[in-house]
Amino acid sequence: MLDKLNQIYPVRYTAFIASVVLLVFSLLGSSVMGMSGWWPTVFLLLTLVGLRDLQQTHHSILRNYPVIGHLRFMSEYIRPEIRQYFLESETEAAPFSRAQRSLVYSRAKGDSDKRPFGTQLDVRAMGYEWINHSMVPSQLAGHDFRVKVGGKDCTHPYDISLFNVSAMSFGALSANAIQALNLGAKMGGFAHDTGEGSISRHHRAHGGDLIWEIGSGYFGCRDEHGHFSPERFVENVRSPQVKMVEIKLSQGAKPGHGGVLPGAKVTEEIAEARGVMVGQDCVSPAAHSSFSTPLEMMAFIQQLRTLSEGKPVGFKLCIGHPWEWFALVKAMLETGIQPDFIVVDGAEGGTGAAPLEFSDHMGMPLQDALRLVHNTLVGAGLRDAIRVGASGKIVSAFDIARALALGADWCNSARGFMFALGCIQAQTCHSGNCPTGVTTQDPTRQMALVVPSKAERVHNFHSHTLEALQELMEASGLQTPHDFTPRHFMRRVSETQTLHLSDLIDTLETGALLKDNVSALPAVFSDWTLTSTQRFGI
Repeated sequence: MLDKLNQIYPVRYTAFIASVVLLVFSLLGSSVMGMSGWWPTVFLLLTLVGLRDLQQTHHSILRNYPVIGHLRFMSEYIRPEIRQYFLESETEAAPFSRAQRSLVYSRAKGDSDKRPFGTQLDVRAMGYEWINHSMVPSQLAGHDFRVKVGGKDCTHPYDISLFNVSAMSFGALSANAIQALNLGAKMGGFAHDTGEGSISRHHRAHGGDLIWEIGSGYFGCRDEHGHFSPERFVENVRSPQVKMVEIKLSQGAKPGHGGVLPGAKVTEEIAEARGVMVGQDCVSPAAHSSFSTPLEMMAFIQQLRTLSEGKPVGFKLCIGHPWEWFALVKAMLETGIQPDFIVVDGAEGGTGAAPLEFSDHMGMPLQDALRLVHNTLVGAGLRDAIRVGASGKIVSAFDIARALALGADWCNSARGFMFALGCIQAQTCHSGNCPTGVTTQDPTRQMALVVPSKAERVHNFHSHTLEALQELMEASGLQTPHDFTPRHFMRRVSETQTLHLSDLIDTLETGALLKDNVSALPAVFSDWTLTSTQRFGI
């Protein structure tokens, strides 16, 4: 009942509607109401402001909250004066998130991201990191950095950008948000991961490159029982828009959890994309039904590659038990079947809703997981054949550079591109009341997100972030992004000591896991010899 009432009369329009009503009353009966002559002028100005807010296309907040939305921008205007108050009263994580948003907003809008008064971080704080620069800077021709994805069995390799849109499903994001992301990807020549919600009509609207993520619910390629359907898979994967196929094993925000989209939220459009019934619960099981052993998973990868006529096929996972990851690598060696790519999703990655314990304490953080995956592939002699992507709180050029140094070939970002769309981290993603129209299916709220305007910001954010990466490379004297190594990065480990990142991480030699002296390797590889390709456990 309240939802229907809100569609007829959105409460967020109250300030604007009140301005109109008061304008009418002040004009018709100012003497009766005891108002002085200047009140009609005030209400007229507020009414005109509200009308302008509803018509403009650059600020979702003002389209959804005419008149009253200006209070937010007024608070931003005086933010430098009140910043110290917030720094003292909020948690340590909040100012960092605010700094992230500020960086993205500047780049997305094409504004200067330069800041006065020097470093804004505490350089004496534990964990502070920096890049050592060169006395002989390099000069690069551009920032359209790419890497070819496609192994020995791939006949349609894809040159992926170094920075792409991470997995976010239609249903989690609004139709307008999906369209803006895809149009921005089309404009900038980078990839847009569909998320496990499959390919919707909104992904197809603008023709941007897609990475089709297939989760345990097999949305978009499932039969009536929820199992994988080769026929449905072929229908979607043969689209020229689909450049790569990504099997989702787990996501960093809630690895091993699964999920349910309640039937009340399964609209006709969502049902169409996912291949489910309108109004029925849409279940993502915690595990896949198409395979239960490492060997079976390799066979599934090969099946998808064959059905796709040779497009790159890989998988995404948040690292949990290291021995389960080792079992997958051993299966690659035993079968000769290799994924074309692996996306490592850090446990710090986000989602619309996840149990607090999962968000904070389940899964391996990105830096540790990325290095483990890189080292394992190097030690197994497979690193040159398999590309590695990284995702999980990657927003800035520095984040990308550090991930590349740790072993990534490219990076994906979800929250960065959400900020570019206008997300203000209201943390109402699960409620349907997103104030900027990014994570809602409410048709009146998502109208605030104007696709062409936000697509331009998505494009700008991608371009300016890679431009910043180019500047970091030049200052470091490098020629390619993959010249970054852990030796270029420093980290403060105490008040009196800083170390190279290379001194804080393990590094394996090529083929080290194939030799007999595995016991001499770092402790994390102690379970290598115990794993079996016949099962994920030990």
